[in-house]
Amino acid sequence: MIYQVYPRSFADGDGDGIGDIAGIRSRLDYLSALGVDAIWFSPWYPSPMADAGYDVADHRDIDPVFGTLAEAEALIAEAHALGIRSIVDVVPNHCSDAHPWFQAALAGGPDAPERELFWFRPGRGPNGDQRPTDWVGEFGGETWTRTTNPDGTPGDWYLHLFAPEQPDFNWDHPRVRAEFEDILRFWFDRGVDGIRIDSAGLLVKDGTLPETLPGRPHPFRDLDGVHEIYRDWRRIADEYPGDRALIGEVWMPDRQRFANYLRPDELHTAFNFDFLGCAWDASALRESIDGTLSVHALVGAPATWVLSNHDVTRHVTRYGRADTTFSFAAKREGTPTDLELGTRRARAAALLSLSLPGAAYVYQGEELGLWEVEDIPRELRQDPMHFRSGGVDPGRDGCRVPIPWSGETPPFGFSPDDATAAPWLPQPADWKDRTARAQGGDVHSMLELYRAALAVRRAEAALGDGELSWLPAPEGVLAFRREPGFACLVNLSDTAVPLPPHAERLLASGPLDDDRLPPDTAVWLRV
Repeated sequence: MIYQVYPRSFADGDGDGIGDIAGIRSRLDYLSALGVDAIWFSPWYPSPMADAGYDVADHRDIDPVFGTLAEAEALIAEAHALGIRSIVDVVPNHCSDAHPWFQAALAGGPDAPERELFWFRPGRGPNGDQRPTDWVGEFGGETWTRTTNPDGTPGDWYLHLFAPEQPDFNWDHPRVRAEFEDILRFWFDRGVDGIRIDSAGLLVKDGTLPETLPGRPHPFRDLDGVHEIYRDWRRIADEYPGDRALIGEVWMPDRQRFANYLRPDELHTAFNFDFLGCAWDASALRESIDGTLSVHALVGAPATWVLSNHDVTRHVTRYGRADTTFSFAAKREGTPTDLELGTRRARAAALLSLSLPGAAYVYQGEELGLWEVEDIPRELRQDPMHFRSGGVDPGRDGCRVPIPWSGETPPFGFSPDDATAAPWLPQPADWKDRTARAQGGDVHSMLELYRAALAVRRAEAALGDGELSWLPAPEGVLAFRREPGFACLVNLSDTAVPLPPHAERLLASGPLDDDRLPPDTAVWLRV
């Protein structure tokens, strides 16, 4: 199991209200006891934090708010000593507008050679005051910002698929390619076991800058040239001893196009957003599972299973809604949620995802049953997605609220007792029952469910990689077998169903009704 740490929100070691490397190091024993195999660290690099660290100014250092490079190296070594591997986030599509290259591109004016490393273009119209294209950004809104020349006159425009503070690199330039190949080696040389690649399908753009029109190839999503980049990266990863993994953030509805990223000479794995966004519905989930396994089998890559991450509404909240799917376009504030129902389904989903063939990812706080915090005051919100949508999209701050560790009131042990600042986002008072300390030892808690499930997952030869075969089951029930001798049943129907013949109950997500499996409950069986 790979555990995602969002450093700003995991644990605050120095009391400034922001999570840091010292805090992570202090919680390594917790992660080891949970059963974590690897940790994926969201960006911790120097950054103005226009997009919570995904606007990187330097991929070879650590932002002082998180600590130092020496501390990061110590964390990687300490995790290795506990048998935990490390995965770092690399953001190759864009950088911060504070990056030295971009600053030189601005300071040098229209003839600066650094401009070739980005997408600077003249505007349309007689005065160049119209954007080069009408592309819509990944955060919504415009994708071009006009510059001002050193002499004060209006200048060219630069491309940013995300926020204006995140200019896109020009991956047609060999210097950009060489830079990121060196960044990979930098982190592999420090013992990192894997690289998570942000926005992996966006790097290559059509230099003719066509508009996005129906029936035409998209000008910047999933262009074929991106695969040459990842073949070069795979050769670098293969140079190092041991297993060095490349993991792509690939939002791709076309499963065959998705599989192209996982060919034997490209990325090792990619996140399964089809499963993450799937409805709490037996037929939809079975189709997603079958589709996932079949497309990965085509290229011999391991599947991944993801329920939440730092960008999406936490699944305790999603599963408590009338519409249990996830999409950025559908996110709205004020959507009614039944948290008791969502928690029950989240418990069942945990057993489902942890028993499927391949690798499972857990986002920090999933194991505590945390829900999306949806009442953050507007003046405290920080996510540019919220502001660039004009407030229509609630943004991603709600899944990034700092983790509750102990105590009855905020900061719930996130910061030390002598902290000088409140957590960077406010924690709900109701999380006092969701702290790691409150749940520890309570066999009915979400934390102990995850601990038990991960212990079984490690012990059972049937789990991890391997095959899956579906078993006959009533409508609305998922039932499958893993060899040797393991079965998982998940009841997504409205009525209890009888358990099949079995030798032993290994684990259930909730109380059973004698030999019947209640709605929104999962069970692991020895068969």
